[in-house]
Amino acid sequence: MPKILVIEDEASIRRVLTRILTEESDTYQVEEAEDGVQGLEKIKVTDFDLVLCDIKMPKMDGEELLEAVKKIKPEIPIVMISGHGDMETAINTMRLGAFDYISKPPDLNRLLNTVRNALDRKHLVVENKILKKKVSKNYEIIGTSAPIQHIKEMIEKVAKTDARVLITGPNGTGKELVAHQLHQKSDRSEAPIVEVNCAAIPSELIESELFGHVKGAFTSAVKDRAGKFEAADGGTIFLDEIGDMSLAAQAKVLRALQENLIQRVGADKDIKVNVRVIAATNKDLKKEIEEGRFREDLYHRLAVILIKVPALNDRRDDIPLLIEHFTAKIAEEQGNAPKQFSQAAVQLLQEYDWTGNIRELRNVVERLIILGGQEISENDVKLFASK
Repeated sequence: MPKILVIEDEASIRRVLTRILTEESDTYQVEEAEDGVQGLEKIKVTDFDLVLCDIKMPKMDGEELLEAVKKIKPEIPIVMISGHGDMETAINTMRLGAFDYISKPPDLNRLLNTVRNALDRKHLVVENKILKKKVSKNYEIIGTSAPIQHIKEMIEKVAKTDARVLITGPNGTGKELVAHQLHQKSDRSEAPIVEVNCAAIPSELIESELFGHVKGAFTSAVKDRAGKFEAADGGTIFLDEIGDMSLAAQAKVLRALQENLIQRVGADKDIKVNVRVIAATNKDLKKEIEEGRFREDLYHRLAVILIKVPALNDRRDDIPLLIEHFTAKIAEEQGNAPKQFSQAAVQLLQEYDWTGNIRELRNVVERLIILGGQEISENDVKLFASK
């Protein structure tokens, strides 16, 4: 049930607002406060979904309360109640973060519409936070080994900057987790992170995919289309497997990095973009440069910060934690109680040669959960996880 707090020093106005809200919906829980100080104390101890607050009050006025609430519970929408002489102040409160303002005496329809809109906004904010937590959990970096601790420290140092990052490491090591952590901990986290798998896109289409195209640029270009760089404007673009990108596309990416300008295929107009670039590859780019398959100038543009993700064989101490993590995740996905792995089973898995890295370990854990006993034994591992 939505909880609404009415802060108003005039008892008659306070009663009118409360009556309107309770008569409108029997799902609203309405509390009252007779001044800003009392209202702030209530807000500190109760999670309100909406606050209606008078501007002119004794002890603490509406502007002071608004500023105080935005510091401790910024997600609460606050609707200001203004008298005829307070309109300029009411408009100023919007700049300070108020959701809206209504005039005295309150118009019934205006009040109810504002309340509904504010509650809808609060609901969306909460949903967005829950979704972000779920997304963040999906890209959690599991492990306490020295190489993983080093990566986590690097992420903390680099994330808040706009420095370009090149992530290297074998397939299946979790390079995309590092990219997402860098984005989530950055000042761009409210904007999108757009992923591009350069190896999965045919070379003749990669430029269109990255930079977009105009109608008629090629046979199948039936309408104008924005590319990934435009989609990521204000946020982050993650160029996975950049070592597989064609030299022609590399030249255009280089220009985008140098000038923050892109050009759609078939167009002659520049488009300005504000994008942080994170790239990843499983290839040795210095060797690719020597063999003429990768531009050296692009490499130096991308590799401002280098993060090397270790193979699973180089971080075996993390395998027990990874098994526990995957076991819980798979159980949640399948709607079952998580199974346990015996100590001997875990120890045997730590001794395996994980050529497929974490991706392979995840597959093996799922196979053992499906085919093994209630407790995964050493014998289960020998039967079902054999190489």
